[in-house]
Amino acid sequence: MPEPDRESTAPTGPTDLFSVAGKTVVVTGGTSGIGLMIAGGFVAAGAEVVVASRKADACEAAVAALSPHGTISAIPADLSTEDGCRALARAVAADHERVHVLVNNAGATWGAPLDEHDTASWNRVLDLNVQGVFHTTKFLLPQLRAASTTDDPARVINIGSIDGLHVPILETYSYSSSKAAVHQLTRHLAKHLAPEITVNAVAPGPFPSKMMRATLEAAGEAIAAGTALKRIGRDDDMAGVALFLASRAGSYLTGTIIPVDGGMSTTK
Repeated sequence: MPEPDRESTAPTGPTDLFSVAGKTVVVTGGTSGIGLMIAGGFVAAGAEVVVASRKADACEAAVAALSPHGTISAIPADLSTEDGCRALARAVAADHERVHVLVNNAGATWGAPLDEHDTASWNRVLDLNVQGVFHTTKFLLPQLRAASTTDDPARVINIGSIDGLHVPILETYSYSSSKAAVHQLTRHLAKHLAPEITVNAVAPGPFPSKMMRATLEAAGEAIAAGTALKRIGRDDDMAGVALFLASRAGSYLTGTIIPVDGGMSTTK
């Protein structure tokens, strides 16, 4: 029997395996909720983080909150239009020749009875949740490719939802459809951007985000009881999966959809 390749099978130390120190990370929708959880995790782990948000005051608040813990800057951007995505990419490229990680988190939701779902509200959700992901990734490809190496490809992490995996209780037709589209777009991009760039999606369950605030206030205990782990997600649960996907530990994954939901979608 041939001897194993000692170099390729040598263990990598925990610090190196999960390190993102020195990487440049762009997080869209990074000023609140899940985006802020992820941005905070990267800042604390030593990455140089750029957050984007439609509101300039939200950008300033995020920088003020996270800058004591590391390196962070912010760019106001409306990612619901192709021009807005292009403008964000240009602003990022002006200061960063390389982007090691792009987290496409910016999103919107809408819920209404079926007969009240109009075209304007449908387009508002799909334009940001799906086209925003596509165009932001497209325009940042030069920076992502510049950051990629054979051993450590650049990463795109799309934020989907468990509502794109199962039928939600609420009448959020455009939102659940948009997140299912994000999951499929993730697989499609993964196939065509490999091996230079990995593309994976995270499908969050219940987290204390702005988007879920009213729902959790009304039914938080019941929602927590409906998960296998009997709790709502915490900031470090979301930061942890993003850090894993962005580090060498996650470098052999692409085209995956990872539910982070306490077992809500995976144990029923």
